[in-house]
Amino acid sequence: MRESMLGRLREANRLRRLGPEAMAERGRARLAEQVAFARANSPFYRRLYRGLPDRVTDPALLPVTGKKSLMAEFDDWVTDRAVTWAAAQEFVADPESAGRPFAGRYTLITTSGTTGAPGIFVVDERALTVNVALASRMRGAWLGAAGLAKAVARGGRMALVVATGGHFLVAAGSERLFANPVTRRIVRVFSAHASMEELVAGLNRFRPAIVLGYASVLSLLAREQQNGGLRIDPLLVETAGEAITPAERERMAAAFGADIRDTYGATECPFLTDGCAHGWYHANSDWAVLEPVDADHRPVAPGELSHTVLVSNLANRIQPILRYDLGDSVLQRPDACPCGNPQPAFQVRGRVANRLAFLAPGGGTVEIPSMVLNTLIDRVPGVGLFQAEQPAPMALRIRLTCATGVDAEQVWRTVLDGLARALADRGLGDVDLQRAAEPPRQSRGGKFRTVIPFESAQHGELSHDGKP
Repeated sequence: MRESMLGRLREANRLRRLGPEAMAERGRARLAEQVAFARANSPFYRRLYRGLPDRVTDPALLPVTGKKSLMAEFDDWVTDRAVTWAAAQEFVADPESAGRPFAGRYTLITTSGTTGAPGIFVVDERALTVNVALASRMRGAWLGAAGLAKAVARGGRMALVVATGGHFLVAAGSERLFANPVTRRIVRVFSAHASMEELVAGLNRFRPAIVLGYASVLSLLAREQQNGGLRIDPLLVETAGEAITPAERERMAAAFGADIRDTYGATECPFLTDGCAHGWYHANSDWAVLEPVDADHRPVAPGELSHTVLVSNLANRIQPILRYDLGDSVLQRPDACPCGNPQPAFQVRGRVANRLAFLAPGGGTVEIPSMVLNTLIDRVPGVGLFQAEQPAPMALRIRLTCATGVDAEQVWRTVLDGLARALADRGLGDVDLQRAAEPPRQSRGGKFRTVIPFESAQHGELSHDGKP
């Protein structure tokens, strides 16, 4: 890669040694550079920032943006005129293109519409390199010198248990970043859509020192480890995409005999924070800005739960993301974190890892992680919003909206056929798949919860009028 990952890693380590003021100062300088670049190269930002000072180092001066408004202005938002909404949609529609360079040099990623608007995001080499550098620095800090030495002694192997078959962040980014034969041997992607038997067998052969994956999938793998089917001895297990309870974290740590860590980020800014051993997320303020705000986008004091959070990604130049409403409710720690990291620390009210449990033909249950179902639907071209609710132990009701200009009937057939095959592969051919006439419903928190297990459906965790 033209961007030097090692150079970015050295700089990140140097800034952390210099302390929080040095990191904050570098972040302010990068914000000014990012705003200037966006103004000069994005027609959308040129209009939006008309009248602002020539140099902006205070994010509060910037207007708030969001997924829906940016997607509507896609062609004017991007800073490379060769990148267009039409080309991006054509690229997304081809499943074989996942992980390949888009427009010759970018990585394209899609997200589901949990806040009411699906998204297509384009990532440049600079942002990918920053992401890998900061993730490497974070995992190195988690492991420590002794842990790193042990990981190297075990071959440094890292397993990524993530969604495949679509334009998802980790899988698509890995195709670009780990393309050479050396990294292919030590970094391996395992499909979260595979059966548990396949996952267990593959991981037993690979014997990773580090495992990263969706929390709901890793939770099931921890059970396999407890039962003796999975026999790996990782040093570090990193959960992603979903929050886990303290009790579940302890169970997983005991099962794997490993440190269980996580972090808080998003497709729009995956390197937003570093996670610590005390369950807090510390902002990477040299490369990102994280602002907890109320419903009117005014700052919320530390110790108070925010209505939402505004995020600025200071690395990605092709699609500048500045003061972007991420939709998550966060709490900033009002005192120093006992882990010793001086960066602002946050907790997030996010989606909790859960599973759909169906009755197995021979007795017992078959569990499917919610993230697996989520990504299975999300990768179907033409899907807008979607929601899978389990109204009964052997039923699944699908609510769906389709993108403008697509064949809605074809989208529905693809979704339902894909779900039927996935369920049948797990011995669940008798599940009643229901096509709902109504659109997805908002939860009381305002987001569109994409997967609702039977227990949650029974307790009425949706607002049927679409309001909190």
